[in-house]
Amino acid sequence: MPGSLNILFLEPFYGGSHRDFADGFIRHTRHRVTLRTMPARFWKWRMRGAALHFAAEVPDPERFDILLCSDLMSLSDLKSLWGRACPPSVVYFHENQLSYPLAPGERMDYQFGFTDITTALSADLLLFNSAFHRSAFIESLPGFIGKMPDNLPKWVAGEIGPKARVLHPGCGFPRPIPTAGLREPSAPRRARIAWNHRWEFDKRPEAFFGALAAVDDCGGDFDLVLLGENFKSVPREFTDAKARYGGRIVRYGRIESKAEYFSLLAGSDITVSTAGQENFGISVVEAIRMGCYPLLPARLSYPEVLPERYHSACLYNGDDELTSGLKALVLAVNSGEPGWYDPVRGLAEAMERYSWETVIGGYDEILEETAAAARG
Repeated sequence: MPGSLNILFLEPFYGGSHRDFADGFIRHTRHRVTLRTMPARFWKWRMRGAALHFAAEVPDPERFDILLCSDLMSLSDLKSLWGRACPPSVVYFHENQLSYPLAPGERMDYQFGFTDITTALSADLLLFNSAFHRSAFIESLPGFIGKMPDNLPKWVAGEIGPKARVLHPGCGFPRPIPTAGLREPSAPRRARIAWNHRWEFDKRPEAFFGALAAVDDCGGDFDLVLLGENFKSVPREFTDAKARYGGRIVRYGRIESKAEYFSLLAGSDITVSTAGQENFGISVVEAIRMGCYPLLPARLSYPEVLPERYHSACLYNGDDELTSGLKALVLAVNSGEPGWYDPVRGLAEAMERYSWETVIGGYDEILEETAAAARG
């Protein structure tokens, strides 16, 4: 394509949201992209050593107009290995190791936070997936640097802040959008609740299943769609739920088929997040776009992701509000209450603001600007 950039995209953790982002960007950009990846495992070793792999994998970086990579790699190491052959660099921060919560019993390895810092300092431009995430990263810098015993580089935040921008990730929605027709006034029926997040501690599954148990104990009738990816052993909360709810679980575990995944979401009534950490929330946006009524914490990135007019209907403060809100929704569906879905009408369509078709122009333009600035 005349005038298009020649982009080198390095993804050291090609799985989950990182993979979806890379694939979606390549599918929609007007620029030419060469993608180099590593499998989605051993993330700590990716941060330590991915630069060594890619330095050898790409022997001619100077032929590219710009480098785009995600945060799970030391860009400063890569630039030192490539030297002047390294093209202008843009880093997309899906997560960061300064504000990411530690797993129970885990101790912080400060090296990963410093890798994020040196990567940010080395890049020409930083892109964060939400304003919440950008703020969390920059606001964590003084406290993190303050852990050093002496010679504190207090200048770091002042260098990083001005080149940190926000671009929400694109979402690849199916076309046409599937609809199951379950949300119009109807006869009494069993509600269907979807969980479509990673099966990890930071998503707080214990809070989700605690609310479900309370709803179940009060006579609320529901089916469950339990979807998501797990990189280690299955958390006990999920195995306990499988034993308790048995035949009421419509689907359990990871789904490879995107068509089936979106169909299950379109057939669900309610989606719930109990996350303790969320920098954007692609899975929530996907469920909402498929028509689910969301119940989300009134914190993290969620107030940013939802239009403000839906906050009172969808955002909860604390687990007690989650339980009461979920109970009310389930009982309304069970009774066939007319208008139970009315508070969120229009919200599904509003999620189109995050479709790749909508956001790709912003990505293409900012990459063009960065490449042009480097050329002088």
